[in-house]
Amino acid sequence: MPRLAIVASHPIQYQAPWFRELAKVVDLEVFFCHRQDAAGQAAAGFGVPFEWDVPLLDGYASHWLRNVARRPSTERFSGCDTPEIDERLGAGRFDACIVSGWYLKSYIQATRACWRRGIKVLVRGDSHLNVPRSRVKSAAKYLPYRWFLNRIDAHLFVGAANRAYLRAYGVPDGKLFFVPHFVDNAFFASRADRARTAGEASRIRHEFGIPSDGVAFLFAGRLVEMKHPDHFIRACALVGHVADSRVHGIVVGDGPLRPELESLAAASGAPVSFAGFKNQTAVPAYYAAADAMVLPSDGRETWGLVVNEGMACGLPVIVSGAAGCVGDLVEHGVNGFVFPKGDIDRLAECMRATMAADRRRMGNAARARVKGYAAPRAVAGTVEALAAVLDVRRVRASSRGREVSAR
Repeated sequence: MPRLAIVASHPIQYQAPWFRELAKVVDLEVFFCHRQDAAGQAAAGFGVPFEWDVPLLDGYASHWLRNVARRPSTERFSGCDTPEIDERLGAGRFDACIVSGWYLKSYIQATRACWRRGIKVLVRGDSHLNVPRSRVKSAAKYLPYRWFLNRIDAHLFVGAANRAYLRAYGVPDGKLFFVPHFVDNAFFASRADRARTAGEASRIRHEFGIPSDGVAFLFAGRLVEMKHPDHFIRACALVGHVADSRVHGIVVGDGPLRPELESLAAASGAPVSFAGFKNQTAVPAYYAAADAMVLPSDGRETWGLVVNEGMACGLPVIVSGAAGCVGDLVEHGVNGFVFPKGDIDRLAECMRATMAADRRRMGNAARARVKGYAAPRAVAGTVEALAAVLDVRRVRASSRGREVSAR
């Protein structure tokens, strides 16, 4: 059984299911670079301090690294500085290490430690080419990124846009392995279905004054500029005023833009209600209360895992073409609609098209499509990458040696 390390910034609700399932098939240890407390969650754009209400450390071995950064954070390169990862990787006799990108100093430290110690390096990131960059910056990055990315033993790409990014830097197909971004589909689907049958979804709609024949569109996420919740509110106002008074918007989330957005909704007459931040166990009921979900993000949205959540809950999705998940998850007119980034008129058209569509059929298509983005596929891709980069006979021999030592 291969001995695998993973270096991650901090416990994240979307990564924990992958770690748990992976620990069943490899000898896994996860190293976290930063202890993100409730205040840190608020500073990261969630707007309110909180702790996730689902287990993030169960089912796999994990360790905290000492972060010596002057200003510890996951929001800046220098915010995670963990030089002890070198010693940890050496002492652990790891065959391979997965590093979660290269945007933190800790990730570079881990990569360099692996290179020094002969440990295979795999990277799972989600960069894509739609992130707005100047031509000067893109040109300056090309050669050093091409050199760095091609020194990695294997890349675990999360979707089509991420794969295109890696290919643009010359990474060959033989180093690319599909390990998709995913959420716990069963968790979201079961809780959404329960909310519908138990009446919780109806209660939420009643609380927001949404009639039984109303059409509710949901925005879920941090209220930050890159996600453009203002575009959602303006589109709700446009559709509500021009096309159909049945439309209603629900904003689930909090963040620095909330006061501005509430003022915008009031000034524009947009039929929008603000639910505030909802933790993981509560949010599926809000998906269940909606008829479709909207993600208007720009290219800084490297994926958009709320789209996975909404699809798992059986919702049609309306997504900006700049979001990283679009090419994988959204089939225009089948399980949702895609609109050009920043085009509020086209977003409103997609909302009207959703109102006129067979939303149950589209929701079923959404659930069917997102099934391919789940833990089993991510684990299979990881195992495939490990088999490709490791000398399997050496790994088996070292595993047998550890078993003998243990006896």
